Amino acid sequence: MNQYETVFILTPVLSDEQMKETVAKFKKLLTDNGAEILNEEAWGLKKMAYAIEKKSTGFYCLLEFKAEPSVINTLETGYRRDEKVIRYMTVRLDKYAAQYAEKRRNKLGKKEEA
Repeated sequence: MNQYETVFILTPVLSDEQMKETVAKFKKLLTDNGAEILNEEAWGLKKMAYAIEKKSTGFYCLLEFKAEPSVINTLETGYRRDEKVIRYMTVRLDKYAAQYAEKRRNKLGKKEEA
């Protein structure tokens, strides 16, 4: 199994509840296909560098997970079929990026505890 990181941008016209439902849908899609979710971060509503589909902001979400390579095609097909997703990017983390991501997760966990 490889470790992956995916970031997707959701349309800004969604309510907070709709955004959470969409993120939960993609998490379920991953777990149903045998992926193990390591981390989830909702970065919130952010301004984009340029307008996409006449929208200048979007809800940014990050998911880190371990999965087989075949799961990525299923996930990205789900992104393409969902009209709420403006953009997405999925990358496979090499061992150095995976170590860095783990350090970052631990640092974020300590901040939340304080």
